[in-house]
Amino acid sequence: MTPITIPEEWDDNGIILFEEFCHFIRTRPRTVRDWRRRGVGPRWWRFNGTGRLYTTVAELRRFFRAGE
Repeated sequence: MTPITIPEEWDDNGIILFEEFCHFIRTRPRTVRDWRRRGVGPRWWRFNGTGRLYTTVAELRRFFRAGE
């Protein structure tokens, strides 16, 4: 299996939607929802407080560093 790496050229302020995150880390949405419920994984926000879930590239980098 190929390790997951975040491209260096990605801007830390870039936004990653929940679905994109699941695809990127090759993990089922159900698993990521469970992580979120348990407080595991990256921090999530909602657009306008009620819209779709998203995280940032900076948060994704933090999440991967924590797992090292």
